[in-house]
Amino acid sequence: MKLTTDALIIRENNAVGESDRFVTALTRSNGIVQASVRGARNIKNRNGSATQLLCYSRLSLYKGREKYIVDDAEPLQVFFEVRGQLDKLALAQYFCELAGVLAPREEEAETELRLLLNGLHYLSEGTRPLWLIKAVVELRLLCRAGYMPAVEYCAGCGCVDVDGFSPSKGVLLCSRCSQGGDVLPLTPNGLAAFRHIVYAPFEKCFAFSLPEAEGQAFGNVVERFLLTQLNRSFQTLEFYHSLV
Repeated sequence: MKLTTDALIIRENNAVGESDRFVTALTRSNGIVQASVRGARNIKNRNGSATQLLCYSRLSLYKGREKYIVDDAEPLQVFFEVRGQLDKLALAQYFCELAGVLAPREEEAETELRLLLNGLHYLSEGTRPLWLIKAVVELRLLCRAGYMPAVEYCAGCGCVDVDGFSPSKGVLLCSRCSQGGDVLPLTPNGLAAFRHIVYAPFEKCFAFSLPEAEGQAFGNVVERFLLTQLNRSFQTLEFYHSLV
């Protein structure tokens, strides 16, 4: 069966035979798929450039027993600007690794693909701070995967005057209810950003701002929430932090 779909290449492995490439792609119609690209490392192969890491392409695939085979690949966008700066490239690779964990398999993934493409677009354009792009991609991917935090009111008493967030429980807590718990401080602006990312329409989820120091602190809360909920680390994230 032949499948044609748009996809972002989120991982490539060139250690396959003499000229083949093995890729993981986030596809619009089928979520995360793994595919082999025969002869992709040959200079004259038409599928080579379109199946590199971070390339957004239109793929024609045949499904085999265990993986897909790329029959044809047409590049749509390559994100050259991201490749030119190491911190942006590291962050983009982290997004790819995170999507590989959280995006669905063999299911439609229109929203996840759009989210990553928007994140890469803002990385390329440099019109949003890195902490903001990172927090939006992390939190929206988490929400899509079933890890949506409760950010309306205090989980303990129901009041709206909250100043803390529990990354282990994924809830807001006021100063009275957070005594002795695993709670991170959250400013009013940080709380507003949290709610915006979780509840805003997709088209507006990147449309907010915070002062740099406050934004960095908020970004740390989102990252802590993600790592706690997934109970794992990411090599690409560790590499990104080694650069910034």
